[in-house]
Amino acid sequence: MHSGKWLSLLLPAVLFSQACSIAPPPDPTPPGPETHRMVLRRVSAIIVTENKNLGHWVKRGFPISHTPDDADGGSATPISHDGYFLTADHVLSRMDGRHVHVIYGGGGPLTPHRARVVWRSEKSDLALLHVDSPTPLYYRFTSPDRWLPAGTPVMHGGIATGFDSDPGQLGTSLRPESPLTRTRKFKIDIPLQPGDSGGPVVDARGDLIGINSAVEFLVPMETAFFVDSEACRPSLRMIQSLMDKDRAARVPPRGSVE
Repeated sequence: MHSGKWLSLLLPAVLFSQACSIAPPPDPTPPGPETHRMVLRRVSAIIVTENKNLGHWVKRGFPISHTPDDADGGSATPISHDGYFLTADHVLSRMDGRHVHVIYGGGGPLTPHRARVVWRSEKSDLALLHVDSPTPLYYRFTSPDRWLPAGTPVMHGGIATGFDSDPGQLGTSLRPESPLTRTRKFKIDIPLQPGDSGGPVVDARGDLIGINSAVEFLVPMETAFFVDSEACRPSLRMIQSLMDKDRAARVPPRGSVE
């Protein structure tokens, strides 16, 4: 084929690729009161302790004086109607030999549930948990085909500061997913505190962008000041596959006696 014809076929594809590589401007709409209410109704926490049952502590209203002495914890993010949660993997770093509980309200009283760890990734700082209870209020991820440009307004729902901090914005642009996309880390300009890890980062509509992971400070000499916080967005294909496989493994085969 003549070189000119090759160029005539190649050039439109190159121009299309370049157009697709330019991030759209962010939607300037910040999360409003309705988004705050939505996040509040989905608030969830994780407690890692030797205690098998937290019912007594929960019924008393979570008094600090009755908090399990060995408790570690953080935030959790419900992502399905049937009991699946995401959290930060480091929240579970001391779970060996202890029990993992997810405290979830779903718009009603906060209730503790024993949780089972489905999957963990230290590298991604993500973990998938399951509780044997319906979770009618849960987050839906932003579309994997949607580009999330830097500057997109966000808020977070960590249990430590999520409802006291002002909304912020993405510091990192997130391209649409591809079949090869893996877990991606991104920045937000909202300071996090211990306990926020594992909580949701959402856009103005309350759609889930990712999971709180860490906070970064710059320490020049003796003065530390906030730089940004880090969060993780998993591959949605991977998370869906993990849940599908776990659901299939939990369903007893036909004809079996439970």
